[in-house]
Amino acid sequence: MIAFVNGRVASAGPDGAVVEVGGVGLSVLCTPATLAGLRVGDNAHVATSLVVREDSLTLYGFADDDEKTVFELLQTASGVGPRLALAMLAVHSPNALRRAVATEDVTGLTKVPGIGRKGAQRIVLELKDRLGLPLEGRDDDAPVPSFAAAAWRAQVHAGLTNLGWTARDADAAVDAVAADIDGQDTSDIAALLKMAMRKLSR
Repeated sequence: MIAFVNGRVASAGPDGAVVEVGGVGLSVLCTPATLAGLRVGDNAHVATSLVVREDSLTLYGFADDDEKTVFELLQTASGVGPRLALAMLAVHSPNALRRAVATEDVTGLTKVPGIGRKGAQRIVLELKDRLGLPLEGRDDDAPVPSFAAAAWRAQVHAGLTNLGWTARDADAAVDAVAADIDGQDTSDIAALLKMAMRKLSR
């Protein structure tokens, strides 16, 4: 079991990052919220869960141990694998998931791609006693970055650093672009990268 990885973020993509540990690059699939906190070139401490299959070893990464714990508990429900559990944490924070299950909020759970009404009802039934009540002092109403939002930021940031800008400059440029395009389409990564480069050339 790999409980966490601690090292330099070598690269970041739309659904994960590579963390260099002892000269070895470990590929870690992450939630958008976790990806949003990783910067290429910076050191990072990422809580991890290793999922072993006959044909693969997959490492999933999380912002903290609570997110990791909820990820592992979600998979104890029938029909919930690691990919679906990760999608649930991409849409809802750990505390929001606890609240949804505790209050039998089926509608809230069906906002997750891949979960229908019957699946949500099954998840509530099977996890109600396992997830427990929402934890006090944690902000369960905080918005979770969408897949698209985390993806374009990570890709543009990686593009800038690969072209030679520092991680700090890339951070500033990505933030500036995000402010300019607030709420607009982010599917054209090349156009967003050009916008960020223009910001840095001023």
